[in-house]
Amino acid sequence: MDADKALELVKSGATLLLLDVPQYTLIGIDTQVFSVGPAFKGIKMIPPGVHFVFYSSSTRDGKEFSPITGFFIDAGYSQVVVRMWDQQEERLIKVPEEEEERYRQAVRSFEFDKHLGPYDLSLYADWKRLSNYITKSTIERLEPIGGEITVTYEHGMLKNSCKSAMERVLDEQLRNSKFSSPAEKHPKRGCYYTPIPRIIKRKGIESEQLTSLNLDKASTELLETLLVKDYGGSEESLLGELQFAFIAFLMGQSLEAFMQWKSLVSLLLGCTEA
Repeated sequence: MDADKALELVKSGATLLLLDVPQYTLIGIDTQVFSVGPAFKGIKMIPPGVHFVFYSSSTRDGKEFSPITGFFIDAGYSQVVVRMWDQQEERLIKVPEEEEERYRQAVRSFEFDKHLGPYDLSLYADWKRLSNYITKSTIERLEPIGGEITVTYEHGMLKNSCKSAMERVLDEQLRNSKFSSPAEKHPKRGCYYTPIPRIIKRKGIESEQLTSLNLDKASTELLETLLVKDYGGSEESLLGELQFAFIAFLMGQSLEAFMQWKSLVSLLLGCTEA
């Protein structure tokens, strides 16, 4: 890439400024992952739009890593998103507004430029295929309080859900993990996913017809009811939630997201007419 084109992309693209992140920490954006070196302070040339940022803190020798924490952003043209590493909590936090504005000006004056890794634009098309239905409103509707998606807040959330033997083992491991956070400490940190009914209940319907509906567990009728009731009739909103859950599961390693993705996939693949 020639210098003029690179400069244009730096100016028009978003920047993720990550301050004081310890060496060996894993930092990811979309389908890309960076291992933090001593000079790393973030990522530049990020195409405007929706992105998923995720990270995992490391031991000092870089051999062991904590569970992943991630959050979605909707980046605008030339926007600068600033996060600072909290050493005690080992996570990225927001900075006060006036401090953030000073950092934004410094980024736009290229003071941090040599410390910023470029977004690999050759991988952007892959990301768009994974996320093209996710919008700002999708993020605002589904993200947890504080925006952080992490499996460490999730034990006990899935108590009443029907899980396979392997999922029960994973849930037990999570409950006993040294990284897990007590539920009372974080009362509601999960995402606000749409509840997907497992069976159809309806008054005044013939038992034979009801059995037929539930044998086709996730029927077209159930899908159409959900679309109207929970998604305002928008198929794109449902697909946005499907992508949101898949990304939170795949990149963010969220068990809750996996369960929602599985429910939505079962719903869609169970429809014989839609």
